[in-house]
Order: sequence, then C-alpha cells, then structure tokens
Amino acid sequence: MRLLLALFLVLCGPLLAAPPQFSAVTPLTAASPLVFPRDFGSHPAFRTEWWYATGWLTTAAGKSVGYQVTFFRSRTGVDQDNPSAFAPKQLIIGHAALSDPAQKKLLHDQRSARAGFGLAFASETDTDVKLDDWRMTRGADGRYRVKVPGADFTLDLVLEPTQPVLLQGENGYSQKGPKAGQASYYYSKPQLRTSGTITEAGGKPVAVNGVTWLDHEWSSQVLDENATGWDWVGANLDDGGALMAFRIRDRQGGQLWAHATWRDASGKITHFGPDDVRFTPHTRWRSPRTNAEYPVALSIGTGGAVWQLDPLQQDQELDSRRSTGAVYWEGAVTVRRDGRPVGRGYLELTGYVRAMKL
Repeated sequence: MRLLLALFLVLCGPLLAAPPQFSAVTPLTAASPLVFPRDFGSHPAFRTEWWYATGWLTTAAGKSVGYQVTFFRSRTGVDQDNPSAFAPKQLIIGHAALSDPAQKKLLHDQRSARAGFGLAFASETDTDVKLDDWRMTRGADGRYRVKVPGADFTLDLVLEPTQPVLLQGENGYSQKGPKAGQASYYYSKPQLRTSGTITEAGGKPVAVNGVTWLDHEWSSQVLDENATGWDWVGANLDDGGALMAFRIRDRQGGQLWAHATWRDASGKITHFGPDDVRFTPHTRWRSPRTNAEYPVALSIGTGGAVWQLDPLQQDQELDSRRSTGAVYWEGAVTVRRDGRPVGRGYLELTGYVRAMKL
C-alpha cells in the first residue's frame, strides 16, 4: 500500500500541486553579495543551474585536445513538499566531450537522473555534484577534482586555482536581456592549472596538462521570449588575463543583448555593455547531421579591441537530445588579437537547430 501511495504521489503530484514558485534573480548589493564557499554550492530554489568546465589539454607528445564537462541541476515542476522519496523534484544532468583534431573525432557522452538516494545530488554547501560515477568536487584547498568515466573516454582531472574568482556582470548579477529578471547569478574561475589523465576506450591513461575555464551560473528566468539562443566564449589569455563575452540572439538573428568582461594581465577588470560588444561571423560550417549552420570562426569587438576566434576543428556539434533536449556547437578555439595569438578558449553556439528553451 505504501508503495502504491508513493507511486500515486509521483504521478499525480504535479496535477494536484500549485505551479512551482522559483526564486528570482535580483541585483546584488554590498549588503547582499555572493558569499563563498556557500555560493560554490547549489541553489535548489532556482530553476536552472550549471557548473561548466572547458579547457585545452596537452599530452607529453605535444598533441592538443579540447575538453568539456558540464553538470546541470534543474528544479522540476513537481511539488517540493511531495513526501515521496521517488518524486523527481530535482534533476542532475551531465555532459562531457573530448575534441581530438589529430584523429578528426569528437567524443561525447551524456546522462541524467533524478536527485536522490545518494546516487545523484548537488551539495548546497560547496561544489560537490554527483551523477552515478561522474563527479565534480571542490576540496578545502580550493582545487577541483573532476572524474568522468564516459562511454568512449574517461577524464580524471585536477583543476587548481591561480587567480581570484571573476564576478560577471555587476558583482555577479549578469543581465541577459532588456527586461528586469532576465538575469543570472554568474561567476567564473579562469586560468585553472589543470593536470591528470585522459583515457580513450581500449587505450591506456595518457598524462595531460593545460588550463581550464570554469563557470558557475544559476537563474530562474534567463531568455527573453524573442530570444532563440546565444553565442558565448570563455578564453584564458596567454598573459594571464581572461575574456568572457556573450550575445543573446533574437528571432531575426540580430543581437538582443550582449556583455563582455576582460580581466587584463594586471588584474584590471573592464565590463562592456550591449552597445560595446559586436559579434561578426567569418566562417560558417554546416552540420551534415542537422543541417544547422554555425559561425564557427568569428570576431568579437569589445570597445576598441577585436578578438578573432578560430576552431580547433570545425565539427564540434553536440547532440544532447537524450538529456537537455538541445543540439548545439561547443568547441575549442584559438584566440588572436590584431593578428597575434593571445590565448585559447571555448566557444558555445546555441539555438541554431531550434530555439533554446531552459
């Protein structure tokens, strides 16, 4: 009987409960800033959240590969007061990818599960996200440990901070559209010194080192109703600086909103508003699988500076329809400024197959 009751609550709970009330993103002040290490952890009252690590790795033989690991936490419409342990109140989703241009391949894996039973969770006190045997944790020394045994590859990495947290937007409040509430809480950790191993299926662990960019972002309402997706880049610069830039695109392909943050080699931080950020495509690549056309090489203007992004390989399209429902392009890119190589990063292009929904 108790099992039948639990099943009834899981299936019928959303029909009986009132619509969920998600926490709103509001501007931060000196009296209410982001607080660490608490805000390294999860925020389950908000609709959507992700921890997103991207980087370039180099093997002892000098081969360059790109990697991406993302953990998502999503609050569902199930009544949070539902007493059933089986109720899917929170979902944990994982994506991982390895871009290997030497072998002209992109390896990708994904999985998802409802939070609970110690098998999938996102801690509220510090970064500790688990999805079966995938995990990202932050230790007392500030270092992150990322362990992702995928179907065709395994990532086992340690990410060591070398710089302070970089707050995006206004003290971590990042506007994503023209209306109030179209925003997220958002900080980055650039220039994470990275070491560990990658193992492809059937092979032996290969030692790697490199640099990682880590984002943590949470929100309840991000995209305007006229938005279709976004273009985003996070780049670790060779001089120790960091560049983040994004634009939100409207249904006509124009720029609905944009922002950029540049921390230079001295540590000076400059923010650029919508009128000062310009995305200009240079090379478009058409996917043979989805027929979507992506601007895989582009330039970004931030004030008087122009940054040129070129892909490690053109085909870095990821199909995550089994987990988040989206198909998007996400890949390693080199960064030039005034024709000179100045860094490496990751470019994300969403909404080119169909409009993004969070």
